[in-house]
Amino acid sequence: YVLSRQLSAKKYQTVVVSPRSYFVFTPLLAGTAVGTLEFRTTLEPIRNRRYPNVEFIQAWADDVDFHKKIVRVEESIMNPKQSGAVGDRYGKYKDGEEQREKSAKIRKGKMFDVAYDKLVISVGCYNQTFHTEGVRENAFFLKDVADTRKIRKRILECYEIAALPTTSDQLKRQLLHFAVVGGGPTGMEFSAELNDLVHDDLLKLYPDLAEFAKITVYDVAPKVLSMFDESLSKYAMETFKRHHIDIKTEHHVEELKRGLPNTEGQEVDGVADSGSCFKLRTKEDGDIGVGMCVWTTGNMMNPFVQKVLGKRHEFPKTSATVEGVDHGRLKQRLEHGEWMIKKDSRTGAILVDDHLRVQLHAPLPESKGSENPPEPQAKALMTDVFAIGDNAMLESGALPATAQNANQQALWLGKRLNRDDLETKTYSFKNVGIMAYLGGARGLLQTGHHHRITGRSAWLIWRGAYVTMSVSWRNKILIPTYWALNWAFGRDISRF
Repeated sequence: YVLSRQLSAKKYQTVVVSPRSYFVFTPLLAGTAVGTLEFRTTLEPIRNRRYPNVEFIQAWADDVDFHKKIVRVEESIMNPKQSGAVGDRYGKYKDGEEQREKSAKIRKGKMFDVAYDKLVISVGCYNQTFHTEGVRENAFFLKDVADTRKIRKRILECYEIAALPTTSDQLKRQLLHFAVVGGGPTGMEFSAELNDLVHDDLLKLYPDLAEFAKITVYDVAPKVLSMFDESLSKYAMETFKRHHIDIKTEHHVEELKRGLPNTEGQEVDGVADSGSCFKLRTKEDGDIGVGMCVWTTGNMMNPFVQKVLGKRHEFPKTSATVEGVDHGRLKQRLEHGEWMIKKDSRTGAILVDDHLRVQLHAPLPESKGSENPPEPQAKALMTDVFAIGDNAMLESGALPATAQNANQQALWLGKRLNRDDLETKTYSFKNVGIMAYLGGARGLLQTGHHHRITGRSAWLIWRGAYVTMSVSWRNKILIPTYWALNWAFGRDISRF
């Protein structure tokens, strides 16, 4: 999105291909999920009258032919799965709401080709579930505005069921137990925002339920916010303890499914029997009843990167050169063979050079007469294909998978393409700091020079930074306006 706005209209005809028609400012999704902000404040439409030169095609990228410079796409306008957190294009995994609703079959869209001169791959990542049983079907995620709508609706649903006179205390306790899996910035900030919602608004509206509300954060690591210094991580844990948010480190989630724990052969509430609760199983504590589980454990590669870019490709002779091979005949032979996108062996991310260009690799032919031939690889560099964001990794070293890094890459690449000086410049990440909100108008800030700020000062910087980083002037005005309105009148808890 940022790159499309950065490219010169005089030099480029910019075409954005995406299954969704908007850009999401993900750092503010946690606040959106609990009503601190409204959904529109995190969205920026791709079609914009200020940028008439940016064309948009609402479609999934389905395949790429680097030799012919063609992207094969599938239109996604009528596909209800155009936004999602787990890469579920055809609705294989249905959440609880969809299981209760009768919806039309998701049809495959029409296929067509889009030609390109330069291609930038920035498809992002999906939530990493580690193949934990029941997570794709039953957990809530924080990747898109559609996810925040489901979370807000579920929180209020839990409170309304708990407020019924027919609901037992046991069920109330489990309905109002909210589990967050993942102790990174996303999980911690959502827990903090949820705690603000519960204590600032819901406890005043549902005073009889005050004793039942509980928030628990689960993480496999020995500490939360591991990317911060030890002292800041400890400060975060102490702040959560004061807010009565439980943090359970070194806990391993094994399963998440519908139902109540330990109810085999027992009578349960009629509401509970309809599947209003979830059962979270951990290796350490066994089965735990929860009203909602929000999953924020990190990233997995987009299926487009995993499958489509994992195939063998014909060598793009017009836009790539073989490197590291001097023998003329061998070089010519390689140019007629099949090549693969070079990826990181651990994460599956596309490996790029210091100019953000995508690389190819191919095994060299085995030498005759050798019993144990080596497995060297020839490398090729594509001069017109780039990758930025979470789906890319610098070959010289991994960079943080943050919005800050993706934004810097987009601005840098746009500037280089506009000035035609890509060969003379290299990309370098400038760490301006990392932040996290801890609730109760308290925050954490660690700058690139390891300066540490905590408390209310960090919270004010956190808010100011995200207002500044918002793309449009509309949202730069709306975000502080909603913060002020909710401070004065409380959050909107309408369920729709």
